[in-house]
Amino acid sequence: MLCPAREFLMAQTLENQNLRDEFNRWAESGRGEGMKDDHLPITLPVLDRMQLTPAESVLDVGCGAGWLLRLLAERVTEGRVVGMDVSDEMVRHARRNCAELPHVMAVPGSVDEIPWETDFFTKVISVESAYYWSDPAVGIREIFRVLRPGGSAWVLINYYRDNPHCHQWGALLPVPTHLLSADEWAGHFRAAGFTAVEHAKIPDPTPNPAEYKGRWFRDADHLAAFRAIGALLVCGFKPGQREAL
Repeated sequence: MLCPAREFLMAQTLENQNLRDEFNRWAESGRGEGMKDDHLPITLPVLDRMQLTPAESVLDVGCGAGWLLRLLAERVTEGRVVGMDVSDEMVRHARRNCAELPHVMAVPGSVDEIPWETDFFTKVISVESAYYWSDPAVGIREIFRVLRPGGSAWVLINYYRDNPHCHQWGALLPVPTHLLSADEWAGHFRAAGFTAVEHAKIPDPTPNPAEYKGRWFRDADHLAAFRAIGALLVCGFKPGQREAL
């Protein structure tokens, strides 16, 4: 009989493999290239709040095909921008899409075990990825580990308990997800060691269509209600004096 810890690790490995396979299919079908259109309106306000400077070292967890890496590179011009994704196919797309940016790189990896040294990044961001993590608490702890003292983490998600207009997504998604509240996400930040933890809602200003025929919402009014509440942003700081950049 396997010990509980080993059973957990095996289940986590299997879940990550299933997630990798699913997002490899997304990448192969071109879905990664369209993520910018869906997420840009809620991401730009977060980038403004992060107050990025040219010499930062920034990690994008769940970088997909690299659309956010390119935006980060426009603000972080003298430092380093690293993207990480569980999907090796997404990583290949990100590398291709950022090939002309010498200070940008993309690596395969899971947030359960970020393939980077401790106390390195000044900021970590994750957009529309965290509810897929096999264990959000472990992911937040790993982000805390790779941040240097004084660094900050910024997690933005559209699927969370406090916005009731997204709850139906869980049954439609082909991989397991975590529907947590803002307070639960903030609790994971605090348990990992983050201080000055805050959360806020980021409304989506995208104009609403007159008619909606997609699968994620009942109708256009349902979509409008979802956008009005918006995405959840959770942020926190690793204690310590940040080095001058």
